[in-house]
Amino acid sequence: MTRPACGRFRLIWLLVFSTLLPAEIIDRVAISVGNQVITEGQIDLEVRVTDFLNHESLDLAAVQRKKAADRLIEQTLIKRDMEFSHYPLPVLADADPSLQDVKANFAGDAQYQDALQRYRITEEDLKERLLWELTVLRFIDYRFRPGIQILDSEVRAYYEQQLPEFRQEGSKPAPELSEVRSQITELLTQQRIDESLDRWLADTRLQVAIHYHDEALR
Repeated sequence: MTRPACGRFRLIWLLVFSTLLPAEIIDRVAISVGNQVITEGQIDLEVRVTDFLNHESLDLAAVQRKKAADRLIEQTLIKRDMEFSHYPLPVLADADPSLQDVKANFAGDAQYQDALQRYRITEEDLKERLLWELTVLRFIDYRFRPGIQILDSEVRAYYEQQLPEFRQEGSKPAPELSEVRSQITELLTQQRIDESLDRWLADTRLQVAIHYHDEALR
């Protein structure tokens, strides 16, 4: 007896659907930060790209995933602030110089491509990460530098503190304060920027609801 046509179509549909199911990947939400989410896939990628850039063995253990999750929470808070302030974002091409610097650490393109495959990341993954690092550096400078003022007394105090090291660095005489004033001022400014960022992140964490869907990432 011939099977009805509708039965054949139904059987074919079921067979096709069943072959698709194993390939379906659901990227589960791991953390909610306000109305934004961090997925397990994002945490996994953060670990892979970080280990690649640091030339470290790939380590997807729980400790490293927790560290990656914490970095992504901070990144999400920074992105949130960027959106509120309508900060203009750079374009992907701005990451090209940083990408070339990364490639320069490899003997050639074959070694570079092999490393990408071993860490299971793409050049696009890498470039987006480098662009994000550039974006954050620019935004932090834009966000916190205007409120920082370094006093002359602070520059002088740092100079006097470093004099013993200056004198031990070689046969050259220690530089005069006037020669290194700008470098010391910038160094102290960067320190204050880092401190301001840390305080801001700590305060913002208290203001934004952070929910762990995967408690192992706490």
